[in-house]
Amino acid sequence: MQKEITDNLELVPILKEEERALIASELPNIQEKLANLELTNLLNGPYDSLNCYLEIHPGAGGTESCDWASMLFRMYKMFCDKNGYSYDVIEEQAGEEAGIKSVTMYIKGDYAYGYLKNEKGVHRLVRISPFDSNARRHTSFASVSITPEYNININIDIKESDLKIDVYHSSGAGGQSVNTSNSAVRITHLPTKLVVTCQNERSQLKNKEQAMKILKNKLYQLEMDKKEQELHNLKGENIDINFGSQIRNYVLEPYKMVKDLRINYETSNVDKILNGDILDLLEALLKRS
Repeated sequence: MQKEITDNLELVPILKEEERALIASELPNIQEKLANLELTNLLNGPYDSLNCYLEIHPGAGGTESCDWASMLFRMYKMFCDKNGYSYDVIEEQAGEEAGIKSVTMYIKGDYAYGYLKNEKGVHRLVRISPFDSNARRHTSFASVSITPEYNININIDIKESDLKIDVYHSSGAGGQSVNTSNSAVRITHLPTKLVVTCQNERSQLKNKEQAMKILKNKLYQLEMDKKEQELHNLKGENIDINFGSQIRNYVLEPYKMVKDLRINYETSNVDKILNGDILDLLEALLKRS
């Protein structure tokens, strides 16, 4: 890139005016290359290039929050579809009246974790509730968790006595998509209270293997978070990296706005964001440092 730009600059003084226009016409292409180079340079974390697991859990608020969780789920699915990422739904638990109680996606593609890592945190929605007969404004919360699929052999000693393993019927859309055997697996790691569920395979054994793989990733991530927190403490920094860190507001009433609280990014085009067009936002978050 440096050579291309330097060569063009050296040519400018010796070219005729009409010839200079040819160099000027190359500027958009050079600017695009520079922008891509900048992003590649920003996606230089040790795990940025990896696939990832994305989890969504509603906060307090019952049906409202479950519905908000399903809206976020749709947003991330549409983001994947629009940007060439493939995904599998590892686990999905429907809400009692609407929405979802939890969902885990496995997202695969170039720099999946790098792009989505900044989505970790609490997402807040303000809207007129479709479930309120008095049409009052409600605030709902849902948390998003992102874990990279570590491409190393994670050597973590997990004692059988530390695990609580439950099996149950897979839930689904109904009809033939529902598995009537106890193939779904839920694993609770008692010391850390981590819970992992998997139901996308028909085999209970395969679901257990997948759940154990995700659990190992989560435990490894937990250790990484502890080391990061220790480093922040040593530096004298007080950075909130826990479950309750609110990162973004989505407001539908009394006005429309999406605002990320960590950077100076806001837009009134809420429908665009909720329809999965979040690449500009994700790139802005990458550039914040």
